[in-house]
Amino acid sequence: MADMQAGIGPFLGVFLLAYGWQSGLIGSVMTIGGVAGMLMTAPAGALVDSTTHKRSYVIVPGICTVLASAIILLSQNFWLVAASQVATAIAGAAIGPAVNGITLGIVRQAGFNLQNGRNQAFNHAGNMVGAGLSGLLGWKFGLPAVFALAALFGILSIASVLMIPRDAIDDKVARGLKEGGGDGGKASGLRVLGECKPLLILAAALACFHLGNGAMLPLYGMAVVAAKQSDPASFVAVTIVVAQGIMIVASLIAMRMIEKDGAWVVLLISFLALPVRGLIAAYVINEWGVYPVQILDGVGAGLQSVAVPALVARILNGTGRINVGQGAVMTVQGLGASLSPAIGGWIAQGIGYSGAFVILGAFALGSIALWIAFASVLKPACKGEADRGAPAPAPVGTLA
Repeated sequence: MADMQAGIGPFLGVFLLAYGWQSGLIGSVMTIGGVAGMLMTAPAGALVDSTTHKRSYVIVPGICTVLASAIILLSQNFWLVAASQVATAIAGAAIGPAVNGITLGIVRQAGFNLQNGRNQAFNHAGNMVGAGLSGLLGWKFGLPAVFALAALFGILSIASVLMIPRDAIDDKVARGLKEGGGDGGKASGLRVLGECKPLLILAAALACFHLGNGAMLPLYGMAVVAAKQSDPASFVAVTIVVAQGIMIVASLIAMRMIEKDGAWVVLLISFLALPVRGLIAAYVINEWGVYPVQILDGVGAGLQSVAVPALVARILNGTGRINVGQGAVMTVQGLGASLSPAIGGWIAQGIGYSGAFVILGAFALGSIALWIAFASVLKPACKGEADRGAPAPAPVGTLA
């Protein structure tokens, strides 16, 4: 599924750069898509909570993502590219909550942390293999081959999802209700965030982090390519392969750390990685700099890919609102990620790539400050008996 969902996304910056686009305009078109995806993530989570056809929320968006990405091959007109990014982002908004809901519905709360860790390890492995093949095919045959590969993986993804038996998914458990419980009612993403302080702090910390992190990879790729340090397709592929390889290991480590120590330390480590990454990116702009820069990206993203869904599921266990909660957190996180390319692109255009990397890395200091300042609220939410399926303690979840 990973390569189907990514499409041309990681290659978009260098692709448009080759057609004469400036970094500010490239960042802006990425931001337009990011905002669209951000606005749709919480509603998508609510739909996943309510639907009894969760598999279709993976299949249909996956097809739309491949088709929308392919539009960019036909024209590089600003508004057509922007429309493609909007369609891709909206389709992609449903896939994350849908996969989490399917997982929870199959393995229940007690098995979610371990299975989500395995899911993420395989997801990162798929990204790594897909990026490697995309880079090789793009180098040999051009970017159209990247789309063909994404379409092939899309077919395999649809077949895989359809192999999951429909009755293997308990739809009530998938939204965080106890087996045999009521329907949990309906709630908006904003209401879920407003009623649960740990969830709100988590979302704010992730927003600060992704405000800096979102633009780091595309800007670093553009910086190295602009300096004529590497072939565009192969370099972007290397950046992804390195990061995703580290994410596989980080996901498995996070899975074990959460079981033992809770998610608070895991997320703190992920936030600390970004400022260091920004400093290295600022001073090592060449094809060898990709290794430390993307290793740190792999650490941060790999840890978060396991810790965030596990923490949300733990906080909202028993409420029947887990997927809308996942969507709400992803929406606020997406606010930072969607603004990042535009901010980073215009900063780079104004003061250069090095200054942009330092500033982007500094945004994570806000995440670190929030995480430490509210440790007394967050630590009870990050570990406890609820990870094994028991109800969350009263001070943690204050949902009506």
